[in-house]
Amino acid sequence: MLHPDRLFPPDPTIRSVARRLYERVADLPIVSPHGHTDPRWYAENEPFADPAALFVVPDHYIFRMLYSQGVKLEDLGVAPRAGSDIRTASDPRAIWRRVAEHWHLFRGTPTRLWLEHAFETLFGLRAPFSAATADLYYDTIAEALTKPEFLPRALFERFNIEVIATTESPLDDLRWHRMIRESGWGGRVITAYRPDPVVDPDYAGFRDNLARFGEITGEDTFSWPGYLGAHRKRRDFFRSFGATSTDHGHPSACTADLGADEAEALFHRVTNGNAAPDDAELFRGQMLTEMARMSLDDGLVMQIHPGAVRNHNPSLFAQFGPDMGADIPSRTDYVRALKPLLDRFGNERDLTLIVFTLDETAHSRELAPLAGHYPALRLGPAWWFFDAPGGMRRFRDLTTETAGFYNTVGFNDDTRAFPLIPARHDVARRVDCAFLAELVATHRLGEVEAHEVAHALAYGLAKSAYRL
Repeated sequence: MLHPDRLFPPDPTIRSVARRLYERVADLPIVSPHGHTDPRWYAENEPFADPAALFVVPDHYIFRMLYSQGVKLEDLGVAPRAGSDIRTASDPRAIWRRVAEHWHLFRGTPTRLWLEHAFETLFGLRAPFSAATADLYYDTIAEALTKPEFLPRALFERFNIEVIATTESPLDDLRWHRMIRESGWGGRVITAYRPDPVVDPDYAGFRDNLARFGEITGEDTFSWPGYLGAHRKRRDFFRSFGATSTDHGHPSACTADLGADEAEALFHRVTNGNAAPDDAELFRGQMLTEMARMSLDDGLVMQIHPGAVRNHNPSLFAQFGPDMGADIPSRTDYVRALKPLLDRFGNERDLTLIVFTLDETAHSRELAPLAGHYPALRLGPAWWFFDAPGGMRRFRDLTTETAGFYNTVGFNDDTRAFPLIPARHDVARRVDCAFLAELVATHRLGEVEAHEVAHALAYGLAKSAYRL
């Protein structure tokens, strides 16, 4: 299934350059500075339950496509909210067969590329996946998962992962990270600080979250100084477990830089139930600037992931909760939205602010020019819906001429599906090598320089940008 020249240019001269570039980066260690794998996997190091639990149930890339064609989430093993009367499929083989029956839906998608890479390289499966081969695949994978070499830590080492970051809430006790540390295992699994539950007034249970935040930190989190102090304490706690970054999943890129009295008054409005309609957005924006201020003190890199209309399907959200494949990209403004933060901190060379987008039109119009100017700003890679060969190529086309390569941060796999991490990095390395090969073939870049850039894109930029 896996052609050695997949994703390389069809022109034989350019393809040969891409091959040479790829050969030098294909086996570099994986640096995964942002993602959503479960630290419990590495802490307990227990076998993965079955093929469906490994590949299907945790991966919204798979079940959102099937849902779009009428397959119910409960028939794919996705659990509903507590108290629901929806009955979830419990037979993993039946779930697996259902995916195989609908495999044609993934033609041309990156999901198919990732899965076929895992099927062949991990399990030696080369027959085309289909309803006819579903049981062969299931039995082969299920048997492999019983072996020691397929335990999470063994796969971590087999994948040549140098470091992987998970993402946790300030309310998380990081027990699994503590267990990893105390186990003596040498794999580097670090956390990242995702403060959305106590920063976003629209987040479910916001006031209860603030109360819990105060209990954890011993601060009065319903006072402005105590609230900011609680963040500083939790950031230090996360840093003690290896965190080098924060992550902010706001609906927009809005930032604000209010005076101290204005900020405190805003805080009291959003926490006391007296907020105006626009106060939640203003508070989120103010908190991005506050987080930038804290990052200058403690060195944590900031990531902003804006532009998703979360839980666009209300009935699905009511039944199953968030992260069910119903988050949809929207148009996002960056030039004006980021200006208050950049006015205050954009010229700081000790701050790194990595901005992602789900609005591709913003790359060439706004983000690349901004990153090509402000020392603090870097461009996150093609993300989520655009973490695909076409999206990665468009990212390079839209940003390189203005921001260059070194105002970007390499590749983030951003996945919940652990066995697909090598596949996603392999796709990124192939696409970047194909792009660089065209620059070499058109005499815009020497091949020696292209090798240096390929290494940076595959490995070096992520390490330096995330201070790893």
